[in-house]
Amino acid sequence: MKNDQLSVGYMAKRCGVKVSTLHFYEQKGLIRSWRNQGNQRRYPRDTLRRVSVIKAAQKVGVSLEKIKQALDTLPDNRTPNTEDWQILASKWNKELNARIQYLENLRDLLSGCIGCGCLSMENCPIYNDQDKLAAEGSGAVLLDKKVRLD
Repeated sequence: MKNDQLSVGYMAKRCGVKVSTLHFYEQKGLIRSWRNQGNQRRYPRDTLRRVSVIKAAQKVGVSLEKIKQALDTLPDNRTPNTEDWQILASKWNKELNARIQYLENLRDLLSGCIGCGCLSMENCPIYNDQDKLAAEGSGAVLLDKKVRLD
């Protein structure tokens, strides 16, 4: 096997993912492969880094859709280099900070009412007379007012 042609089994083992994960990533357009003369799937060596970027982004909560959008901005569908990674990371940084703030608010408010409007708690810290919060949306509207993840 040439150094620049990696088998699906090698890729899976080296990246720490299942073969089916690589197939899924390929189906979603996140990575690419080709077939050799024996009709076996082969990956370019730089796919190792590309899968690592995908896994790192997923680990911090970036959706596959957003990962694909980010990777699609790279010229010639190349694998991110150091400079590219810095740009991608800075784009995701704002989203991650918002998610962290949202989770901190949830943690701090979880033991009391988080503004769902259900009034099912005996000692509700708010009084939602006539369900006035319903006009502001469904779910935990008080929590959502503090931080929006949109």
